[in-house]
Amino acid sequence: MHNPLIAPMAAHVVLAAFLYVLLTVARAPAVWGIGRRADGGNPWAGVEPRIGANLSNQFEWPLFFHVACLLLLQTQAGPMAVALAWTFVAGRVLHSAVQILTANVRLRGAVFTLNFLAVLGLWGEVLMTLRR
Repeated sequence: MHNPLIAPMAAHVVLAAFLYVLLTVARAPAVWGIGRRADGGNPWAGVEPRIGANLSNQFEWPLFFHVACLLLLQTQAGPMAVALAWTFVAGRVLHSAVQILTANVRLRGAVFTLNFLAVLGLWGEVLMTLRR
């Protein structure tokens, strides 16, 4: 039987893979000389550190998302857990866009709060499942 939590987990993996590709492209002018400006500069120099920081972020709080989902995979995940998992993924995509494309730390913090609460909700589901 297919567990609906696998899809949001896979979606987060796809996001991380996309960020690896984006970081490789951003570093290509400096590392391989591919895509350098006429003056020899890297057109991605301003955004490359933000992509790297965001990629690093995908292995911090999201760890708790994946662990909660793995624990919930042992049960039949309810609609609330699935909704929280997709909320987390949507929030991570939005967080990535805000962190990479803007310097708006306040907005990034607000979006992170959405991710944070979604994972806490998933852990609430784990704890409630253990009580049954």
